[in-house]
Amino acid sequence: MKLYKTLWVVLLSLNMGQVLALDEGIEVPDCVMKSFDASDAQVDLKDLRGKVVYVDFWASWCGPCAKSFPFMNQLHRNLKERGLEVVAVNVDEQIADAEDFLSKQPAEFRIALDSQQACAKTFDVQAMPSTYLVDRKGVIRHVHMGFRATDTDNLQSQVDQLLSETP
Repeated sequence: MKLYKTLWVVLLSLNMGQVLALDEGIEVPDCVMKSFDASDAQVDLKDLRGKVVYVDFWASWCGPCAKSFPFMNQLHRNLKERGLEVVAVNVDEQIADAEDFLSKQPAEFRIALDSQQACAKTFDVQAMPSTYLVDRKGVIRHVHMGFRATDTDNLQSQVDQLLSETP
């Protein structure tokens, strides 16, 4: 029985570490990715402090991801001047898969590559797409899994709320 309790405590503490990256109210974790464009630029989420950041993890095989891109394009167009930065993080192992997806669903916002899924693991991504709304101080304020057309009003409202807050 004692071994069982010890094992349970160890598993619980390991699981709590994973949950912390996912929870609202936690500072955005360190996460540096390669930019999708042809440059050698990197995307570092910590460098985006001072902006509201819409971080969206997606994959080419994800049907709801394709439906979310027009919404993210609209958010980017309408709110970038107010301080919104949209970063869509692709987790495909093959860049060609992402390129094919983007040829059908063009993005007007920043695309980052996480082909080793290191950032997805850090964020403890559970579904595709997974969206993390980060405030100007670098704190995750909202987590949203999946995407349906009925989600847009709620996501828009959450983004507007974060943009209206003073840092």
